[in-house]
Amino acid sequence: MSDRISNNGVFIHEYHQVINTKLTNWLSRLTQKDHSDKPSTLYEMVGGEEAVRVLCNRFYDIMESDPKVAALRAIHVEDLAVTRQKFFEFMSGWLGGPALFTEKYGHPRLRARHLHVPVDDKMIEQWLYCMQQALKQCPADEAVKQAVWQNLVPLARHMKNQEDGSSANQSLGLR
Repeated sequence: MSDRISNNGVFIHEYHQVINTKLTNWLSRLTQKDHSDKPSTLYEMVGGEEAVRVLCNRFYDIMESDPKVAALRAIHVEDLAVTRQKFFEFMSGWLGGPALFTEKYGHPRLRARHLHVPVDDKMIEQWLYCMQQALKQCPADEAVKQAVWQNLVPLARHMKNQEDGSSANQSLGLR
């Protein structure tokens, strides 16, 4: 009988050690960062909320001040405060960060939301010009800025809702 108690005692002790080790390893994995904690979205790579807000505000600063994009500025409301905020909220989610725009307003439906304004090649080129200038001033790595740009160009071109009007398309030298 004493053999049995001794064996059971050893078994229980070993069982507790195994459980303790597994629990300790599990807790350690929960609290320690591993090497895959590198930024995984463009939002994080650009610099997160603050950097995205600066990028979006810079976009509108350029639109308000650069005469090359006067036609683009003319189709916007005079006070851009709400527009700036909505653009930041959209870009936040579009870059892989918090889906602020979608949470507030639902699916962006970008083309539908812009049907009230003429979006032709000239408008697209001027919009891309503003974004290109804003990205140039973004402190993110060049490869990250290029990735953002390469994803924005097709999005901007998708917004086209009419052929160019009678005004000639002034080239701004975008690639």
